[in-house]
Amino acid sequence: MVGFTRKINDAVAKSIVGRRFRLDGSGHAKSRENARFLTEIRAGFATFFAMAYIISVNATILTDSGGTCVCTDASDLTCADNLEYKLCLGVIHRDFITGTAAIAALTSFCMGLFANMPIALAPGMGLNAYFTYTVVGFGGSGPVSYQLALTAVFVEGFVFVGLSLLGLRQWLARVIPASIKLASGVGIGLYLTIIGLTYSAGIGAITGATSTPLELAGCLVEDIIDGVCPGSTKMRSPMMWLGIFCGGFVTAILLAYKVKGAIIAGILLVSILSWPRPTSVTYFPYTPVGNDNFDFFKKVVTFHGIQNTLAVQDWNLSGVSGQFGLAFITFLYVDILDCTGTLYSMAHFAGAIDEETQDFEGSAVAYLVDALGISIGSLFGLSPVTAFIESGAGISEGGKTGLTAMTTGLCFFISIFFAPIFASIPPWATGCTLIIVGSMMAKAAKDINWRYFGDALPAFITLAVMPFTYSIAYGLIAGIVSYMIINTTTWVLEVVSGGRIVVPDKEFKEPWTWKVKGGLLPAWVVRAGRGKKDFRHEDQIPAEVQRSESASTGGLSGVKVPGLRSGSDAEAKSEDEENGARKLD
Repeated sequence: MVGFTRKINDAVAKSIVGRRFRLDGSGHAKSRENARFLTEIRAGFATFFAMAYIISVNATILTDSGGTCVCTDASDLTCADNLEYKLCLGVIHRDFITGTAAIAALTSFCMGLFANMPIALAPGMGLNAYFTYTVVGFGGSGPVSYQLALTAVFVEGFVFVGLSLLGLRQWLARVIPASIKLASGVGIGLYLTIIGLTYSAGIGAITGATSTPLELAGCLVEDIIDGVCPGSTKMRSPMMWLGIFCGGFVTAILLAYKVKGAIIAGILLVSILSWPRPTSVTYFPYTPVGNDNFDFFKKVVTFHGIQNTLAVQDWNLSGVSGQFGLAFITFLYVDILDCTGTLYSMAHFAGAIDEETQDFEGSAVAYLVDALGISIGSLFGLSPVTAFIESGAGISEGGKTGLTAMTTGLCFFISIFFAPIFASIPPWATGCTLIIVGSMMAKAAKDINWRYFGDALPAFITLAVMPFTYSIAYGLIAGIVSYMIINTTTWVLEVVSGGRIVVPDKEFKEPWTWKVKGGLLPAWVVRAGRGKKDFRHEDQIPAEVQRSESASTGGLSGVKVPGLRSGSDAEAKSEDEENGARKLD
């Protein structure tokens, strides 16, 4: 069996597919170490199963906005008992399921095909809640209508296209201090952990409280009173224990033995055990909601076309309140920081970051795919699309190339027709997977510069605020602002005092400069400016270029380019450049 898989991997690596996606053994100058075809496929499945919950969760959240349904009952503004309104909500819920699967399929496949990154995209958690409960409001009770909110999302996407083409999003990711970028990966891991512990997309071990921000939960959903579990019901949920033992410990033990496909195995095991109805861990209890879910599950193969939420933007902006502008600006800055931080962290987790330029291969295309996905998603009636942190599940399975994201995209495409199956993966099947991936991402904490307080505290604030505010963007804002205040103050004191007041541990401070190597403009713009006709493709490395262990070539894994000094001269040059960067502080 091992020999058969090796033959497949070798055959694909030597084909045009292997060279296009830079598989190990393809002969490409920048092939990615240990990138194997079958491993990429398996990693794509892992990412899909880790984020398949978004199909049902996103649809449920967006349905709370009321969508295009209008409540006409003057006696009950929520239409809680209005049958016609409920039937309309049922239709748009199916619309959102189809739309979510479709946009995830399109954007994930394009991310893999064009950017060659193992990162999947879908409507973002947090952004969908902000869209529903703050902008549109429950049942359309907010300051902006559902149709106008979609218009704001559509315009935001094209603003992102411009920012990506100009290289501003890439520059932002590269100019953020190194410790904050490392901390964002740890913070996202903790964010994943909290998601995995909650009810909506996890095992239900914690819930919000009134006297404390969080509280131990673990009770059945029907036992929750005022958002918390009564003391006698805590840790009594059989679904939680099924997720912990079959989805958590079984997966962890398989990972300890380095069993391939361990994450997928855990998710499938819990899902299959949760589908039979007459059990205490069933995903389909004998309730109105359970019956409705089971009726949908029994269809197995079905296609529901988008009926009421396709291209319903309202372009009549006359008389629109300032809330529309506020919603647009908020979507813009949250998306910039959220997706930029997620893309960088996932690229770092995959080992794709160039240590010299602090950029990753195909970043311009990756940001463009994300930007266009936002606008296309709004045409499907959805909240903003973003890179998914659950991509870490596939990366931890060995995903290194775009084949992983393409596989995930194909799975989402298939799920459009098998929506009853994929929408029935219970949250407690993926909860422990998210926790395990979070633990894997937390190992970046050891690389944070803890020796200098001006780097350590902002990094800690970043990784702490992300999970506690349920927002990647707020974590980055808190970390960057604290970094600016602390380090600007110490710099001003040093300058004003003529160098007499200096931070004792300044020699441990990480060098920072806004003049990152590679410049502000993306590489394709630079190549086009030089008059290169084939500016979309990178410059070819000459055939006489030789591999070298020297690091003097600036992050090209030892590629020695003709014209560069070698040996001690190159090392001296590298040291001089490093000293120059320190002086820029």
